[in-house]
Amino acid sequence: MVQRLKAFVDQVRAQVSLYPRVPDATQEQALFGSLKPALEALLKQNDWLPESHAKFDPARYQQHPLYRDPEGRFSVVSFVWGPGHATPVHDHTVWGMVGVLRGAELCHHFGLRNGQWEAQGDSHLVHAGEVDLVSPSMGDVHRVSNALPDQITISIHVYGADIGLVKRHVMTPGQAEVREFISGYSDVPPLLG
Repeated sequence: MVQRLKAFVDQVRAQVSLYPRVPDATQEQALFGSLKPALEALLKQNDWLPESHAKFDPARYQQHPLYRDPEGRFSVVSFVWGPGHATPVHDHTVWGMVGVLRGAELCHHFGLRNGQWEAQGDSHLVHAGEVDLVSPSMGDVHRVSNALPDQITISIHVYGADIGLVKRHVMTPGQAEVREFISGYSDVPPLLG
Protein backbone atom coordinates (compact mmCIF):
# COMPACT_ATOMS: atom_id res chain seq x y z
CA MET A 1 0.00 0.00 0.00
CA VAL A 2 2.86 2.38 0.76
CA GLN A 3 3.85 1.99 -2.91
CA ARG A 4 1.02 4.38 -3.87
CA LEU A 5 2.49 7.08 -1.65
CA LYS A 6 6.01 6.36 -2.90
CA ALA A 7 4.90 6.70 -6.52
CA PHE A 8 3.21 10.02 -5.68
CA VAL A 9 6.32 11.31 -3.88
CA ASP A 10 8.42 10.35 -6.92
CA GLN A 11 6.07 12.40 -9.13
CA VAL A 12 6.31 15.41 -6.81
CA ARG A 13 10.10 15.12 -6.67
CA ALA A 14 10.37 15.02 -10.47
CA GLN A 15 8.11 18.07 -10.92
CA VAL A 16 9.64 20.14 -8.12
CA SER A 17 13.11 19.58 -9.61
CA LEU A 18 12.00 21.43 -12.78
CA TYR A 19 11.51 24.75 -10.95
CA PRO A 20 13.46 27.06 -8.65
CA ARG A 21 13.11 26.52 -4.91
CA VAL A 22 10.68 29.46 -4.78
CA PRO A 23 8.74 29.34 -8.06
CA ASP A 24 7.13 32.50 -9.42
CA ALA A 25 3.33 32.64 -9.91
CA THR A 26 3.49 31.26 -13.47
CA GLN A 27 5.76 28.39 -12.41
CA GLU A 28 3.47 27.66 -9.45
CA GLN A 29 0.50 27.33 -11.79
CA ALA A 30 2.45 24.91 -13.98
CA LEU A 31 3.45 22.95 -10.88
CA PHE A 32 -0.16 22.81 -9.69
CA GLY A 33 -1.24 21.78 -13.19
CA SER A 34 1.00 18.73 -13.07
CA LEU A 35 0.66 17.81 -9.38
CA LYS A 36 -3.05 18.34 -8.69
CA PRO A 37 -4.12 15.39 -10.93
CA ALA A 38 -1.48 13.21 -9.24
CA LEU A 39 -2.84 14.10 -5.78
CA GLU A 40 -6.42 13.51 -6.96
CA ALA A 41 -5.38 10.05 -8.19
CA LEU A 42 -3.79 9.27 -4.79
CA LEU A 43 -6.98 10.35 -3.02
CA LYS A 44 -9.10 7.93 -5.08
CA GLN A 45 -7.55 5.04 -3.16
CA ASN A 46 -8.53 5.11 0.52
CA ASP A 47 -6.58 2.04 1.67
CA TRP A 48 -2.93 3.14 1.60
CA LEU A 49 -2.65 5.32 4.74
CA PRO A 50 -1.58 3.20 7.73
CA GLU A 51 -3.23 3.66 11.13
CA SER A 52 0.02 5.15 12.51
CA HIS A 53 -0.51 8.20 10.27
CA ALA A 54 -4.27 8.37 10.74
CA LYS A 55 -4.06 8.63 14.55
CA PHE A 56 -6.71 10.83 16.11
CA ASP A 57 -6.18 13.04 19.17
CA PRO A 58 -9.41 14.31 20.75
CA ALA A 59 -7.65 17.48 21.97
CA ARG A 60 -6.49 18.87 18.62
CA TYR A 61 -5.86 18.08 14.97
CA GLN A 62 -2.70 16.10 14.23
CA GLN A 63 -0.05 16.76 11.58
CA HIS A 64 1.71 13.45 10.79
CA PRO A 65 4.69 13.56 8.40
CA LEU A 66 4.44 11.17 5.47
CA TYR A 67 7.52 12.36 3.59
CA ARG A 68 10.05 15.16 4.21
CA ASP A 69 12.33 15.87 1.27
CA PRO A 70 15.97 15.77 2.51
CA GLU A 71 16.65 19.06 0.69
CA GLY A 72 13.58 20.72 2.20
CA ARG A 73 11.97 21.32 -1.22
CA PHE A 74 8.63 19.75 -0.28
CA SER A 75 6.78 17.70 2.30
CA VAL A 76 3.74 15.44 2.33
CA VAL A 77 1.68 15.37 5.52
CA SER A 78 -1.52 13.72 6.76
CA PHE A 79 -3.81 15.91 8.84
CA VAL A 80 -6.27 14.14 11.12
CA TRP A 81 -9.22 16.27 12.24
CA GLY A 82 -11.63 15.24 14.97
CA PRO A 83 -15.12 16.71 15.34
CA GLY A 84 -14.84 20.39 16.23
CA HIS A 85 -11.15 20.67 15.32
CA ALA A 86 -10.07 23.84 13.51
CA THR A 87 -6.91 25.78 12.79
CA PRO A 88 -6.42 29.39 13.77
CA VAL A 89 -6.31 31.85 10.87
CA HIS A 90 -2.85 31.24 9.41
CA ASP A 91 -0.62 31.47 6.36
CA HIS A 92 1.82 29.02 4.75
CA THR A 93 4.44 31.27 3.03
CA VAL A 94 4.88 28.53 0.36
CA TRP A 95 2.72 26.84 -2.28
CA GLY A 96 0.52 24.02 -1.10
CA MET A 97 -2.16 21.51 -2.07
CA VAL A 98 -4.72 20.17 0.38
CA GLY A 99 -6.55 17.02 -0.69
CA VAL A 100 -9.24 15.35 1.38
CA LEU A 101 -8.82 11.58 1.71
CA ARG A 102 -11.75 10.93 4.08
CA GLY A 103 -14.51 13.24 5.28
CA ALA A 104 -14.69 16.96 4.41
CA GLU A 105 -13.00 20.23 5.34
CA LEU A 106 -14.48 23.70 5.59
CA CYS A 107 -12.15 26.47 4.41
CA HIS A 108 -12.53 30.21 4.83
CA HIS A 109 -10.07 32.70 3.33
CA PHE A 110 -9.00 35.85 5.16
CA GLY A 111 -7.42 39.12 4.09
CA LEU A 112 -6.57 42.55 5.42
CA ARG A 113 -9.37 45.11 5.30
CA ASN A 114 -8.85 48.51 6.92
CA GLY A 115 -5.75 47.10 8.61
CA GLN A 116 -7.57 44.17 10.22
CA TRP A 117 -7.83 40.49 9.33
CA GLU A 118 -11.33 39.71 8.11
CA ALA A 119 -13.06 36.81 6.36
CA GLN A 120 -13.24 37.22 2.59
CA GLY A 121 -16.14 35.74 0.66
CA ASP A 122 -18.01 32.61 1.58
CA SER A 123 -16.44 29.52 3.09
CA HIS A 124 -16.18 26.48 0.85
CA LEU A 125 -16.27 22.75 1.41
CA VAL A 126 -13.56 20.40 0.20
CA HIS A 127 -14.99 16.88 -0.05
CA ALA A 128 -13.20 13.54 -0.23
CA GLY A 129 -11.27 13.32 -3.49
CA GLU A 130 -11.09 17.10 -3.98
CA VAL A 131 -7.99 19.33 -3.81
CA ASP A 132 -7.70 22.94 -2.63
CA LEU A 133 -4.71 25.12 -3.53
CA VAL A 134 -2.86 27.80 -1.53
CA SER A 135 0.13 30.03 -2.17
CA PRO A 136 1.24 33.55 -1.35
CA SER A 137 0.59 34.55 -4.98
CA MET A 138 -3.05 33.36 -5.04
CA GLY A 139 -4.29 33.52 -1.46
CA ASP A 140 -2.43 32.09 1.45
CA VAL A 141 -4.35 33.06 4.59
CA HIS A 142 -7.21 30.86 5.74
CA ARG A 143 -8.86 28.96 8.57
CA VAL A 144 -9.69 25.27 8.09
CA SER A 145 -11.95 23.03 10.14
CA ASN A 146 -13.46 19.58 10.08
CA ALA A 147 -16.79 20.02 8.29
CA LEU A 148 -18.28 16.88 9.89
CA PRO A 149 -19.72 17.24 13.40
CA ASP A 150 -19.47 13.55 14.30
CA GLN A 151 -16.70 12.04 12.16
CA ILE A 152 -12.95 12.22 11.64
CA THR A 153 -11.64 13.91 8.50
CA ILE A 154 -8.23 13.08 7.04
CA SER A 155 -6.53 15.27 4.47
CA ILE A 156 -3.23 14.91 2.63
CA HIS A 157 -1.20 18.13 2.34
CA VAL A 158 1.70 18.77 -0.02
CA TYR A 159 3.80 21.89 0.58
CA GLY A 160 6.69 23.54 -1.24
CA ALA A 161 8.94 23.26 1.83
CA ASP A 162 9.35 21.12 4.95
CA ILE A 163 6.23 22.75 6.40
CA GLY A 164 6.84 21.60 9.97
CA LEU A 165 10.01 23.73 10.04
CA VAL A 166 8.72 26.86 8.25
CA LYS A 167 8.21 30.12 10.16
CA ARG A 168 4.59 31.03 9.49
CA HIS A 169 2.01 33.40 10.93
CA VAL A 170 -1.20 33.28 12.94
CA MET A 171 -3.64 36.16 12.52
CA THR A 172 -6.42 37.27 14.87
CA PRO A 173 -9.70 38.14 13.11
CA GLY A 174 -10.73 41.75 13.73
CA GLN A 175 -7.19 42.76 14.64
CA ALA A 176 -3.99 43.63 12.81
CA GLU A 177 -1.94 41.32 15.03
CA VAL A 178 0.33 38.73 13.39
CA ARG A 179 2.29 36.19 15.48
CA GLU A 180 5.00 33.85 14.21
CA PHE A 181 4.76 30.12 14.77
CA ILE A 182 6.39 26.91 13.60
CA SER A 183 3.90 24.05 13.44
CA GLY A 184 6.21 21.08 13.87
CA TYR A 185 4.85 17.54 13.51
CA SER A 186 3.33 14.85 15.71
CA ASP A 187 5.78 12.39 17.27
CA VAL A 188 5.06 9.79 14.55
CA PRO A 189 8.10 9.30 12.27
CA PRO A 190 7.73 9.90 8.52
CA LEU A 191 6.18 6.99 6.66
CA LEU A 192 8.82 7.23 3.92
CA GLY A 193 12.45 7.94 4.77
